[in-house]
Amino acid sequence: MPNVREPAVAGSFYPADPQSLRQQVNAWLGQAESGHPFPKAIIAPHAGYLYSGSVAASAYAPLTAHKGQIHRVVLLGPAHHVYIKGLAASSAHHFNTPLGSIPVDRNAVDDLVKNLDTVNISDAAHEPEHSLEVHLPFLQQTLSGFSLVPLVVGGTSAEEVAVVLDRLWGGTETLIIISSDLSHYHDYDTACNMDRAAAKAIENLDPSALDPEQACGQIPICGLLATAKARGLKVQTVDLRNSGDTAGPHDRVVGYGAWLFS
Repeated sequence: MPNVREPAVAGSFYPADPQSLRQQVNAWLGQAESGHPFPKAIIAPHAGYLYSGSVAASAYAPLTAHKGQIHRVVLLGPAHHVYIKGLAASSAHHFNTPLGSIPVDRNAVDDLVKNLDTVNISDAAHEPEHSLEVHLPFLQQTLSGFSLVPLVVGGTSAEEVAVVLDRLWGGTETLIIISSDLSHYHDYDTACNMDRAAAKAIENLDPSALDPEQACGQIPICGLLATAKARGLKVQTVDLRNSGDTAGPHDRVVGYGAWLFS
């Protein structure tokens, strides 16, 4: 039997019931604007759906018009539970969600592990990690079929992330996703100011202007910004809100944003 990575946060970050999950995701996708250019890469948040699901949908809705073009998704998110050096790949052959099973692009993963010292197998890093998992149901509802290159980002540099992205870049068949929330646990006004500054850095493709306090996925974001600038991509902010706007109080909020690179 192939090794399978089972969902860790179904029933907590998002519904475990397939019908409820599908209805919730589709409702947010239906409310989001979909008429944006075909994206090569996106940045989207990874909190519980109650808080960030509608913001994530703003990044995913444009994929529905191009679902037949994308056959591989490269997904990078920060490590929250297990310290790792470099980037952690998985030995799994499939990642499961309540909506079904997603095949892992083993050839791509094995190539990274074989040829880059910064990428190693760590199932311990993947097993509890939500920063990748919460994106999968959105992908399952917007794409017609795809393989996955899942990478948890730990102690590494933006330059090393950029090397990984260059190796996996591909053409229109490959979508790059960076998973990141923004500021954490400030009051509403402080968070808004910090998140607007983060959005400006992303819009300007300026890794030097993005501080770790502004985004938990700062390192993978900066790797993408450097790669996108070198490849002549343009970026558009399509959503910028926080938990005070979606489902929480205003005294301690978490920021969320959605960006499209084309």
